[in-house]
Amino acid sequence: MTVNRNCEHIHLEHDGKLLLVDMQGKGPAIPRKGRTEWEGGDFLIRLPSPSEATDMGISWKERRVNRFRLGQDDHVVTVATPDVPWPGHWAWKDAVISDSAVDPVARESVYRTLHRVVSKVVITNSNDEILMAKVSRGFFTGCWTLPGGFVDYAEHPREGAEREALEELGISISIPDPKGESGESSEGDDGAVIQQAIFQQDGINWLSFTYRCNADIPAEDIVPKDDEIEDARWFSKNNALENAVSLFDIEAIRRVE
Repeated sequence: MTVNRNCEHIHLEHDGKLLLVDMQGKGPAIPRKGRTEWEGGDFLIRLPSPSEATDMGISWKERRVNRFRLGQDDHVVTVATPDVPWPGHWAWKDAVISDSAVDPVARESVYRTLHRVVSKVVITNSNDEILMAKVSRGFFTGCWTLPGGFVDYAEHPREGAEREALEELGISISIPDPKGESGESSEGDDGAVIQQAIFQQDGINWLSFTYRCNADIPAEDIVPKDDEIEDARWFSKNNALENAVSLFDIEAIRRVE
């Protein structure tokens, strides 16, 4: 299949609607969910270039520029909000990924604009120490982090943090839920810190929920997961800050009083 070699693209998105064009730059073009076969071998739908969007009379507010490589080509994608009313005749963003006739650059751009949701927990004990784990795989291999990880499908971030603490360290914790956000309410301050960031030019978007709970857990009751956690240890707040590498972790630890 022939991939569009125009390496400058614009991702114009408004309330779940995305502007796509055909390979001649005419649009809007609409994907078909589940399409795997079509006449000819070339892709049928792609993101427009900035000049093509301008020719369609569209102006926009730039949000950021993402850069990534697919195959041998480096792509620059301007992610922007169009200055138009809700474009009901544009493509639903969710439909892009499941249509194989859509240029991979458009599918990759949609993929990068979706939130990666992670959930963590600051566990403190009666000595005002913070429990941290040294991970042996993933983004922070060899570094100390707060217990936590990716939120599962159909899972509340609070429940995800409790699950990760059990899976990673073999400990059962209960994070306060004063508003009953994930079920029945429970007294206490969950210390919730919600953060969002894009750390690299590729545009991967991270959304982090970090909670807090108190638990006096003896060292012998902490059982690190063999293939994921190298060590687990209680740190003073200052030492935790010195060892933390995740910006999300650092901000959450700073808020511990």
